[in-house]
Amino acid sequence: MYDFNPRPAATAQLVGMPAAEVERDLILATLRQTEGNRTHAAGVLQISVRTLRNKLAIYTEQGFDVPAPGLADNAH
Repeated sequence: MYDFNPRPAATAQLVGMPAAEVERDLILATLRQTEGNRTHAAGVLQISVRTLRNKLAIYTEQGFDVPAPGLADNAH
């Protein structure tokens, strides 16, 4: 399921980046991949939806482009 031996080229870009930036980029990329579906993105990232929403609120306040919630989140 998980690749514990990532390609060196994939990890080389991360070396020297602050962990908070890596986390933010990963969260936003996952959210784009899940078409804004917060529940799905939280599951992929293995964090709670509440944690995801709190982090997204911070990113929005900081001026980052946070994908809008997907249709799946609004269907409930």
